[in-house]
Amino acid sequence: MRESPRTVNRLAQPIKTLAQRFAYLGLVGMAFALMMLGKIDTILVERARTHVTDAVAPILDAMSRPVASINRLISDVREIANLREENQRLREEAARLLQWQTVARRLEAENKMLQGLLNFVPGPEASFISARVIADTGGAFIHSLVLNAGARDGVRKGQAGITGGGLVGRIAGVGSRSSRLLLLTDLNSRIPVLIEPSRTQAILAGDNSDKPRLIHLPQGTTVTPGDRIVTSGHGGAFPPGLPVGVVASVSDGGIAVKPFVERDRLEFVRLVDYGLDGIIGSAPPDFRHKKPTGRAKPGKAAATDQPAADPAATPATPAAPASPRADAPEAAAGAQSQSAAPAPAAVTPVPAVPSGARSGP
Repeated sequence: MRESPRTVNRLAQPIKTLAQRFAYLGLVGMAFALMMLGKIDTILVERARTHVTDAVAPILDAMSRPVASINRLISDVREIANLREENQRLREEAARLLQWQTVARRLEAENKMLQGLLNFVPGPEASFISARVIADTGGAFIHSLVLNAGARDGVRKGQAGITGGGLVGRIAGVGSRSSRLLLLTDLNSRIPVLIEPSRTQAILAGDNSDKPRLIHLPQGTTVTPGDRIVTSGHGGAFPPGLPVGVVASVSDGGIAVKPFVERDRLEFVRLVDYGLDGIIGSAPPDFRHKKPTGRAKPGKAAATDQPAADPAATPATPAAPASPRADAPEAAAGAQSQSAAPAPAAVTPVPAVPSGARSGP
């Protein structure tokens, strides 16, 4: 009995040696056999593959759970590290904002005090209407948008079109149910602006490109890319301080400005009425209703605002007998003065001195 394990080991040792020598060849042969079997009977191989996958799936699931747990743990550790960095950044930003808040409150109090000293009268409160962009009529020669709000909704010509980013343009045409918004980039757009860092005034002129240009700058003005452009309020078309854009480039060809609001991303526009007629307002009532007056033509009576006298109500006065000598010229002159319009005062001619008379004693 004691020699039986030794006998088994002696018999198994050559088999192990042969298996180790021919294991690679055996695996290659099995793989080749499986490939041939898959070509011969596809349904059988697919069924066997499905059964093997079903049998191995619980094992793979049990093995993947620890791996997923470890991955979640690593993600949590990274997220905690990111949260710490973000928390530190937010604390620093909050400290800076508190400093700006203190400065803003001090400036607000100072502004109120100065306004009280100057007896400053604030402007009227602005009213607004939100409209949706329903069409883009832009092309190579015009940059404008069609909105679904018109005169019946309170839209007036000249109102400013703004979004959360800044100024978009102004209302150029108003219908009963729609209106047309002229963009900053249109060739016909001219807006008084201010270069905020240097407080230099200029005109923002559209040129049918994505970047309008600054014109009419004073000589010696220094403009750098990144300078903020806002409305100046001159002309009464827009209030001061509306954000327009930033300087994109400065070259010999001009100063290009990139608007804050991109035309392709406009869906809704706020039409703000600041109560400013400006350069696009109508003429004063005195000039609209005043009719041109001219000098009356000879032989026609001048029109007057007084009503004509009724000949039936006024008793007739007997005319005085005309003198055949001196009264005739005077009557003719009176009739001519009544029939003619008021004329400038005539210059009295100086009587001529006879040639034989002397001026001195």
